[in-house]
Formats: sequence, structure tokens, C-alpha cells
Amino acid sequence: MDNHERSARKAKFLLGGLTVLVVGFLTAGGIAAYSLIGDGGSGTPAAGPTATGNAKPSSSASSGSGPEMTPERAKKITLSAPTAQRAGASIGFPHSPVGAVSAVVHFWEEYAWMDDQRARQQLEVVTSPDAAGFIDRQISEVRTLREGTGLPASGGTPAGITFTTTVEAVRMRSLADDDLPRGDVVHIWLSFERYASTPEKATDDNPIKGDTTDFIVKWQDGAWKLTDEAAYVEQRTFPVAYDADSPFAWQDQWIQVRHEE
Repeated sequence: MDNHERSARKAKFLLGGLTVLVVGFLTAGGIAAYSLIGDGGSGTPAAGPTATGNAKPSSSASSGSGPEMTPERAKKITLSAPTAQRAGASIGFPHSPVGAVSAVVHFWEEYAWMDDQRARQQLEVVTSPDAAGFIDRQISEVRTLREGTGLPASGGTPAGITFTTTVEAVRMRSLADDDLPRGDVVHIWLSFERYASTPEKATDDNPIKGDTTDFIVKWQDGAWKLTDEAAYVEQRTFPVAYDADSPFAWQDQWIQVRHEE
């Protein structure tokens, strides 16, 4: 989750007769998508190129030998299941590329992004002790978001409202660290949807779709931990826009996430 470059974004949730304005934050190297889906992701993430948005179709696709590969056509990544939960955060993911992705996806789908107290409890479980100030900065963002909706700075999710976050696709890059094995620090972008519901209105008329955020995690003390240490933040790369039917998204190594039915 980037704390250096962030732009505000608004999404409107229509909840029965109530309109709630929610401020979503758009945050703004890797592992080949096929290695995540080909062997269970047990290998070491490989460094990938920085995305420029100017990717060209592969020669085979351009020559008309077959349809261009896209995230929608490719096999999806199957997440590893957590072995435990602590303070509302899933833990116990394997030391592998799929394990890193699974840890980040579970965290973001479970994150109490409108409840500062629950968010702090979750972050204390999954944040690296080397990320000085990271938790306080994330909690400050939660409180700023709440104030932007007209809620008190501190508190829980408004009564009767349930928010659901679903990660649709991920993009992963390995980051360099002289003191850790290759693949032990990874940068993961998420493309996600978020919608709201109430007992009276189960369908959100205006959900957030196609929003993105990114996290850096490192393998530490037997677990994947969130971090924003400067040495890693400096290595961040930015993806091309995710689109399930885009060959450019596939070439940039976006891969869809399989959720249990």
C-alpha cells in the first residue's frame, strides 16, 4: 500500500434510500504469470521488466497463428488456504510465490478499511517490525476516509452496512535485497471490486470496479509481512491497466484469481 503517491477517488454506494459517499484510495520487479499457474508457484519469482504501457503483441499472435493470450483465456491462480486467523487476519501461508499472493489477497479482502480499530489489529498481525510508522499511516488513511464520508474519525463500519472486496487479478514482481534470497521480497498489484449491501438492499447499484492497489511483502519470521521500507518502495513498478480481455495485460503478467465457488 503506497504512502508516497496516492490520489483520492470517490465511489457512491446506493443503499436503499441512503447514499453513502466513500473515498477510495488509488495507490499506486517479477514473476511470470505462467509460473504462478504452471507448477503451483513453488519456484522463485523472477525479476520482470517495468511496465511502460507500450507493450506490443507477441510475434505469434501478430502473425495470425491463433488468438492472442489474455488473462481471461489463461488458467487462474488458485490461492493457498491460510492455516490460522489472528485478530481478523488470515495467516500461515507458504513460503512461495503463490503463498505471497495468497497472503496479500486474503489481507485486502478481509481488511477493515472503514474501521480504524479493527484495521489496526489486523495490521499489527501482518506488518513487518521493520516498517516503522507503516501501521500509523494506514490508520490515518482509514480515519481520513471516514471523515470524508461524514463519519467520526474513529469508529466501526456504519450499522447495517456490509462491504465486500473481491480481488479479480494480481501482478507480481520480485524485488532485490542483498540480505535475503531472491523471491523473499515481492511487490504485488491487485485489481479489485468492492460493493456494499444492507439487509434491505443486497445489490449495490454503483460498486467500485477495476480499482487497483499495491503492497510489498517480505518473508520474515516464517510469514509474509507487509512493509514499506524505502529500499523496496524505490523498486516499485507500475502496471499497464488490467483488462481481462487485453493481451497487453497478459504480457504485463496480470493473472486472474480463482475464488472458491
